[in-house]
Amino acid sequence: MEKETTFDSDLIHAIFKHIWTRRSLERERNGGTDAMESEFLLDQAGAGTSKKNRPTSANANALKLSCELLRVFVTEAVQRAAAIAEAEGVSKIEATHLERILPQLLLDF
Repeated sequence: MEKETTFDSDLIHAIFKHIWTRRSLERERNGGTDAMESEFLLDQAGAGTSKKNRPTSANANALKLSCELLRVFVTEAVQRAAAIAEAEGVSKIEATHLERILPQLLLDF
């Protein structure tokens, strides 16, 4: 049996951190200060730190699971697109094949 590869968890963590940073900046630009203030008030009753100032991190198991989910998702997308390409008698998967399988794939996941 062929060994299955997975995504690099450091890469996935870097992508997550990038998205978290972008979303935080977007919230600040879009007047998210009101939402942040309400979160701060809620946090005062609980943990005591503002969500804005809290570091965001990912658990190692969550990263492993995310990597596995991405691997399965990409593998399934390639297999479905290959089936479409094969049915058309083409030996190469093209963007149009992926476009055709994407709606159902997203519904399935």
